[in-house]
Formats: sequence, C-alpha cells, structure tokens
Amino acid sequence: MGAPFKKFEAHASGGPRIREIPMRMVLPNLVTVLAICAGLSGIRFGFQDRFEPAVVMVLLAAFLDGIDGRLARMLKATSKFGAQMDSLADIVNFGVAPALVLYAFLLDQAGSFGWIAALLFTIACGLRLARFNVLDDEKADRPLWQSEYFVGVPAPAGAVLVMLPLYLYFLRLGLEPTRLAAFVATGFTVLVAFLLVSRLPVHSGKSIKVPGDKVLPVILAVVLYVLLLMTYPWYTLTASVAGYLVFLPFSVRAYSKRAMREGEKVPPSDIG
Repeated sequence: MGAPFKKFEAHASGGPRIREIPMRMVLPNLVTVLAICAGLSGIRFGFQDRFEPAVVMVLLAAFLDGIDGRLARMLKATSKFGAQMDSLADIVNFGVAPALVLYAFLLDQAGSFGWIAALLFTIACGLRLARFNVLDDEKADRPLWQSEYFVGVPAPAGAVLVMLPLYLYFLRLGLEPTRLAAFVATGFTVLVAFLLVSRLPVHSGKSIKVPGDKVLPVILAVVLYVLLLMTYPWYTLTASVAGYLVFLPFSVRAYSKRAMREGEKVPPSDIG
C-alpha cells in the first residue's frame, strides 16, 4: 500500500477501517462532539422557552469549540479528520444555534423579516468560516504582520454578539420581547451578519506579549473577569459586547496605520 493508505487496513465486512490510534488523538474530537451536543441542546431549550439555559449551552458550545483546536495542537493530535469535524461543529455552534435560539425568543415576532435575519446570520457565519479556511491555506503568500488581524468579525465573537437582546432581557430592566423589540433585534442581527462577512480588519490579539512584571496583574484581571462572568453573567456579557463593538473602529485605525507603515496596499488577510 502507498503512504496515503498506511493508516487503514482491509476489513472483511467492506471498506477500509482505521487502525488503532492513541487516546490523545481522540480527546480533541471528543471535545468537538461535546460542543455540538451543547449547541443542539441550546436549540432544544430555546424551543422549550427555557432561554437562560439555552444561552448558557450555546456559550458553552462556543467555548468548547474554541478550545478543541488548541487542545489538538497542545497534544500534537491534529488530523484531517479533526479539522473536518471542527469545521462542521463551527457552523452548528456559531451559526445555527445562536440564530435559532434568538429566533425562538424574539425574532419570530417580526414574522418573515425575523426568519430572514436568522437565515442571513447563519449563512454569513458559514461564508465567514469558509473564507477563513481558504485564506488560512494561503497564509504563506501574505505578509506576516497581517496574521495579527482577522478579516471581519470572527464567528465565535459573532455568536456572542448576536445574542445581545437575550442578555438585555435577562438583566430584568423592564425590556420586554415586544414586536418593536423584535424588529430592532432583526436589524441588529443583520448588522452582525454583515460584520461577519465584511472586510473589516479585526485585531486577533495573538501577537500581544505581556511584560514579565505585568504577568501577575494580567492573571488577576482575567480571574476577575471570570468571577464577574460567573456572578453577574448578563451584565458582564452586555458590557463585553459593548466593549467589543467600541473596539472595532480602533482596530480598523490600527490596521490602517500599520499598513501605511509597512507600505502595504493589499486588503487584510484572514489567517488568525
């Protein structure tokens, strides 16, 4: 057998069978499957009108989906199978689950417009992920500094952003899921969809280096944020969404300055 088939062996019942693999190769794929289960469970809770656990499950799905690739790289367990699984999980957890939960909560009151907005967000998420995969394969052809920026808002951030109407409702500030609120949320959903597929350069933060004397304060700040998220989840998520939206114009400005300094006139590359 040639090299491409060395991981497979013939099987009497038909078709090749994958040979035994180490458990460390299985763990990242297991996390991916758990992320899909969480996302689909969030959809179920949403259509049962249990919106707080629905949002928690969608956010859990986004978190698990975000760490499976890092876990695979840490364990040196990356594989083509895992990459395909991760791509399929991304569209479910970052596109389908948030859109359907938001639709069940509020967008359905906007009628066909709400459903169109949910569809646009899901499709935009799929296009965003496809563009990311294509440009990731072409990253060697682009300047190294551009790897510090995403093209458009990343899909995980889009999933967190689009559920802002739910966070506001959970704050118990007297905001009700009225028809007017549904149309406002529809417009916001369409806006997030366009941010996903836009050419907006968004700093990834991967190149940020923490000085040695600032490590402990940074760790303390991260711990504080996690504690606030656990204690006051909806206030913290609302503030995080607001902060992220405010951050976007500064990211564009930083990219423009860096492009002028580097003498680049090409659009940003999405290889983050």
